[in-house]
Amino acid sequence: MRRRRAEKRVPAPDPKFNNKTLGKFVNMVMICGKKTAAERIVYGALEAIKEKLPEKDPLEVFLQALENVRPLLEVKSRRIGGATYQVPIEVKLERGQFMAMRWIRDYARQQKGRPMESRLADEILSSFNKESASFKKREDTHKMAEANRAFAHYKW
Repeated sequence: MRRRRAEKRVPAPDPKFNNKTLGKFVNMVMICGKKTAAERIVYGALEAIKEKLPEKDPLEVFLQALENVRPLLEVKSRRIGGATYQVPIEVKLERGQFMAMRWIRDYARQQKGRPMESRLADEILSSFNKESASFKKREDTHKMAEANRAFAHYKW
């Protein structure tokens, strides 16, 4: 018998822009509980975006980049009668946002040789322009789901 489902905790909005999504992203960037360092990195990245695109609001650029990277479909392994199928399923908004944030953060971390602020700014900007590694990851995820569309009837 399962216990009750844990209730969702609402993340605190970030102090500068008062945006919950940005607050969540700051928490994702954070390492070892160093929130001020994470805030400095994220706000530094947003400042860099402001310098590169002065006519646009950096928060809007960030949110649009997230929307561009957010996957709509993904595949999940499903074992049926001894065979494992990759079954395409739709991604809920919350999970999609989480995946997009994780991909942007991880691809920014993979680049080496520059401060994290500039790497993150570049990843967000290229995601905004639909040419980043994280956007490619989304496209690959969609292609995988499309290729396995024949198994969609195994959805549970």
